[in-house]
Amino acid sequence: RQFPGCGNIVTFSQFLFIAVEGFIFEANFGRKRPAIPIRNYFIMVAMFFTVSVVNNYALNLNIAMPLHMIFRSGSLIASMALGIIILKKRYSVSKYSSIALVSLGIFTCTFMSAKQVASDSSSNQEDGPQAFLWWLLGIAALTFALLMSARMGIFQETLYKKFGKHSKEALFYNHALPLPGFLLLAPNIYQHAVLFSQSELFQVPVIGLTLPIMWFYLLMNVITQYVCIRGVFILTTECTSLTVTLVVTLRKFVSLIFSILYFQNPFTGWHWLGTAFVFVGTLMYTELWNGLGPLLARCRGRPKEQ
Repeated sequence: RQFPGCGNIVTFSQFLFIAVEGFIFEANFGRKRPAIPIRNYFIMVAMFFTVSVVNNYALNLNIAMPLHMIFRSGSLIASMALGIIILKKRYSVSKYSSIALVSLGIFTCTFMSAKQVASDSSSNQEDGPQAFLWWLLGIAALTFALLMSARMGIFQETLYKKFGKHSKEALFYNHALPLPGFLLLAPNIYQHAVLFSQSELFQVPVIGLTLPIMWFYLLMNVITQYVCIRGVFILTTECTSLTVTLVVTLRKFVSLIFSILYFQNPFTGWHWLGTAFVFVGTLMYTELWNGLGPLLARCRGRPKEQ
């Protein structure tokens, strides 16, 4: 909120931290050969880097964080569409219904946000149509990133089928190989590093260290991002994909609620309805209800303790 265009320095810090950690513990200081040929990682990384940067720039284009979260929750739609086109997949009626519900939810939230931006633009004659056009460009950027992310997922799925699952290795290369690409963004990263250094001083609790508050925010962001990615990696190795999808969906919902309440982002009843469509549709897609039925039946049939 203080520096809306700081996405590049945030992403660069996350990539650098995860790459250094992976270089030490996964690549064994470069001595371990990758199980998947490196050329495949270059293709994956090009897509991953593009998605990260485009998502960052979307926040500079009048896109509010709640809409950003909701729009990215539509990854199921993009994945299904590209799966049908590229992998020739076919799905059940319930899957198509869930995707239609998610699409309706995203359309509702996007349309209501468009009305808000248009009304704000009309009240401010200086920005006027220009602000609305920037917002439309932001929607286009989010759509492109959504499709590119889905294409990357299909590419990963194809690689894992051919070479086996190496999620931790992929995590390392996805963060290490794009680092030179940040040289293209160096002026923007340096500019925000200077702005961060000029922010008000903050004393870190417990350790008593004093540093600019924006650097503290960045440090906490990098740590929580690392925990998040490691957590998802552990989930993918310990749980079914259904459980992983459910947990990630609920995490998005909690993030959305927190963003609305804590940062007081504008959110109307129509936004809530659209959000409900998105998350109910996502849960339908994971077929959670089919798994709950047998589980509840087993619970009811369990003998009572004496």
